[in-house]
Amino acid sequence: MLDAPVSGGEQGARDAALSIMVGGAVTDVARAMPLLEAMGRTIVHVGSVGAGQVCKACNQLVVASTIEAVAEAIALAERSGVDPAKVRDALLGGFAGSKILDVHGRRMLDRAFEPGFRVRLHAKDARIIRQAASEVGQALPGFEPVAARLDELVASGGGDLDHSGLITLLVDG
Repeated sequence: MLDAPVSGGEQGARDAALSIMVGGAVTDVARAMPLLEAMGRTIVHVGSVGAGQVCKACNQLVVASTIEAVAEAIALAERSGVDPAKVRDALLGGFAGSKILDVHGRRMLDRAFEPGFRVRLHAKDARIIRQAASEVGQALPGFEPVAARLDELVASGGGDLDHSGLITLLVDG
């Protein structure tokens, strides 16, 4: 048995370019590798069964927290009268550059929230993250406000927006 959550979204699945986080015995991972390689480009055996889910929770924690940070940066630029598109371009060229700033920052600027990954699903993942952290006694002081924002957006009717829609709580509400 393996647990093998993925990251890369719908496009990554179409392109067989998913990142796959595999938990299980070494021999089982080796047996499954041809199937995993048919679906993904980055396949990492992260530990025993269950470790894949922990890795996915870590991924979703970083993704949600980074989307919130990008939303706050774009909102700050807008509210300050600075062109947020130019701020994004400048940030992309420096240490803050990331796929999330690139892809989700663009969605935020365009206010294009057709779902790639729905807010309600990320809110569900936030519950998984919180539970995993609680089970091992790990505090999540930076993530707790982000999880609350996901819940807030779901409660306000934005659950079917792309998770980049977090910016709507900052600039449109």
